[in-house]
Amino acid sequence: MAEGMENERAYIPESVLGVISGLKAGGFEAYVVGGCVRDLILERVPKDWDVATDAKPDEVKGIFPDSVYENQFGTVGVKVRNGEIRKEAPFEEDSADGLPADKDAVEIIEVTTYRIESKYSDKRRPDEVKFAKTLEEDLSRRDFTINAMAFDPTVSESKALSKEPKENKTITIGGKQYAVIDFFGGLQDIRQKTIRAVGNAHERFDEDALRMMRAIRFSVQLGFEIEKGTLLAIRNNSKHIVHVSYERIQDEFSKIILSDAPARGVELLHEAGILDVIIPEIGAGYDVTQSHHHYYGPYNTVYKHLLASLEKCPSEKLEVRLAAMLHDIGKPKSKRGEGENATFYNHEHIGARMARNILERLKYSRKIIDKVELLVKNHMFYYNVDEVGESGVRRVVKKAGLENIKDLIDVRIADRLGSGVPKAVPYKLRHFRFMVDKVSNDPISAKQLRINGNDLMRELGIEPGPKIGAILDVLLARVIDDPALNEKEKLLNLAKELARNNPEQLREMAKEKIEEEREKEEKNIKKRYHVG
Repeated sequence: MAEGMENERAYIPESVLGVISGLKAGGFEAYVVGGCVRDLILERVPKDWDVATDAKPDEVKGIFPDSVYENQFGTVGVKVRNGEIRKEAPFEEDSADGLPADKDAVEIIEVTTYRIESKYSDKRRPDEVKFAKTLEEDLSRRDFTINAMAFDPTVSESKALSKEPKENKTITIGGKQYAVIDFFGGLQDIRQKTIRAVGNAHERFDEDALRMMRAIRFSVQLGFEIEKGTLLAIRNNSKHIVHVSYERIQDEFSKIILSDAPARGVELLHEAGILDVIIPEIGAGYDVTQSHHHYYGPYNTVYKHLLASLEKCPSEKLEVRLAAMLHDIGKPKSKRGEGENATFYNHEHIGARMARNILERLKYSRKIIDKVELLVKNHMFYYNVDEVGESGVRRVVKKAGLENIKDLIDVRIADRLGSGVPKAVPYKLRHFRFMVDKVSNDPISAKQLRINGNDLMRELGIEPGPKIGAILDVLLARVIDDPALNEKEKLLNLAKELARNNPEQLREMAKEKIEEEREKEEKNIKKRYHVG
């Protein structure tokens, strides 16, 4: 990444400029800091903007009365309403949390006082927060060098370059050049695609154990390598992850799973010793070999297969990726025998229960847990073109739910590719898709008519019997030729005429047309799934 980088996609919001200008007008320092600076350097559009200042929280509130301050970390939420920073006190109609009823109209810019943090007895939160005097002190407490940079978006070009930090490089946004204040080598680490802890890595992870998972998450999200000393410190401190709440662990784990390199992320968690703490059930599959159809040879283990399945999963949905990672989690418990003769009967049912327990422990939502359990339980659905007919497909659809079939097929594709099978979607899986489409769309039938047998019996006085079905078949044939006839009154008038014929004559009249239409519909569905 060259010095003086141009980021044309990003821009600095007026709300951020307004907050920093307001703080500086009050005689205080103010800088954009952290992840948004990293994103700008990486030519990404920041999702959030954070501001650091030497103003104390009460002083920030004095400048921005319409703000929220309800925490112990020195962070004030300055409210920007419909793009404007209000200088007045909050509206009377604001709710208990300090936000108006229409919260969508409010943007929060977080302004945090420079701070240094004391000992972290619980490996999660500082025992106390002390305010610092300088930006450098504040940045020194941050997790990684790539997140420990700052710049002043209200001063550009030569004025910005008059600052005196240890390292002063520039970034260009919207044609303006800004000085990036970088005390800890974050710019260099971005150029070298490196995740490195600020200062002493052991101290950073001892302060907040979740930072270990954040290092891995940034690594897979950005495609960066974790610096050796930082990775060693993660391994040495991995046991401290038990002090972090499962809610925070789940958030980082989900981001790893949804990254472009989820399997690499899980492997890093394994190498660091974190995976055995948060999902110890996976450890049972490290040395459990599988049968001949999996492709890892002497390294053909359940664990490696799960990683490969996660890596090959075609879906970007969290619950589908989780199911791909956990679909064979029940194999170690169900294994009987060794080598090519090993069996894993009912592993999908055992695995579904295990998946539920794992995700409940990690505090996932009930919706995600139920979906993953369903996908794991049904991922072994049986289908052979010449053996399973429409009734068998209907049973699969009934068990899994039509709305889940695509996701279930994606798990099956992940399973196949994770087993070394070269074709993700073989003929029989394409044929299964065709059959699902066929049985779920209720093709050409009398149910499409605007009348039914009850109407014929009530309106025309026809007795129950085969004649009712025969008349409906003829009406369907007529509607296929002329859809405009599919109105109740028109159909009843036609039915009166048809009622004079016997059932055999009626069926013969309809049979050819209906079969022709059904064949045409089936041909179109087959073409969609490339099956003969």
